[in-house]
Amino acid sequence: MILLSETIKRQVSSMYHWPQVLEIPILDASTASVKKPVGLLHVNIIRARNLLKKDLLGTSDPYVKLSLTGEKLPAKKTTIKKRNLNPEWNEHFKLIVKDPKSQVLQLEVFDWDKVGGHDRLGMQMIPLQKLNTGEKRAFNLDLIKNSNVVVDSVDKKKRGILELDLRYVPFREESLKSRNANKDEYERKESTDEKSSEDDDFLSHAGLLSVAIQSAKDVEGKKKHSNPYAVVLFGGEKKKTKMLKKTRDPRWNEEFQFTLEEPPVKESIRVGVMSKGTGFHFRSKEELGHVDINLEDVVVNGRINQKYHLINSRNGIIHIEIRWTTS
Repeated sequence: MILLSETIKRQVSSMYHWPQVLEIPILDASTASVKKPVGLLHVNIIRARNLLKKDLLGTSDPYVKLSLTGEKLPAKKTTIKKRNLNPEWNEHFKLIVKDPKSQVLQLEVFDWDKVGGHDRLGMQMIPLQKLNTGEKRAFNLDLIKNSNVVVDSVDKKKRGILELDLRYVPFREESLKSRNANKDEYERKESTDEKSSEDDDFLSHAGLLSVAIQSAKDVEGKKKHSNPYAVVLFGGEKKKTKMLKKTRDPRWNEEFQFTLEEPPVKESIRVGVMSKGTGFHFRSKEELGHVDINLEDVVVNGRINQKYHLINSRNGIIHIEIRWTTS
């Protein structure tokens, strides 16, 4: 822990002086996979100034790519600003945080190209340990070439500045019922802090929907093979568990997360059980049943943990736990 603290201190110092060496503490992916989300990082990419000219006409088409170390989820991206060395974005993003003491926000500015790879204009990194919980902090970052290179006098090329705001907000395990019970307290708090009401409104409704597919029982289809896997459909996203071979009673114990702007009180989620063939029948698939779950009870109570009878299945049952946590 002492070694990690010293590493972070050296890195933070390097944010405000041209770095000689940029050291980044990396969260082991195997460790991150077993950690559960503990909060949301709210990122507002505001603007960039004086970016490098990469196109033949003396301009660039910049966008920002952002992600957290130790996370397997796809990186977030801003919109592309065509022919602009001083782009304005003001775009908000929310990233799931699993370990605020060791994870690092990676920021990369690219020049979009219609053909071929996109050129990186510059990058920076911010350790989450640098943030005070719940407080918004502004950053004006000098973009650098690469985090792994010892920067000498030749590399001291000005690559522009990236401006952004960050706020880390841990999840609070409370339901809508308990929030309504303490409504007066929340209103008093809001009345004393009108200045930040707009930011608070942006944060207050956001949350994380966690869907844990535990197991199923007596799932069987018309075809001979029974290699079940579960499919979760929500908000246009599709997520799958691993396939388990030759069983009618699979135990997956897999969890999926969905970051939402608003509580899903009027939405539902579908979980289906599919079976996939193996060997010569590897292309064949069969639905073994599904269930549609209304999410209003999840939002109101904060959590449901139930077994459901699968529709279009004779005796199939699936065990699902769903949690709604807010920041």
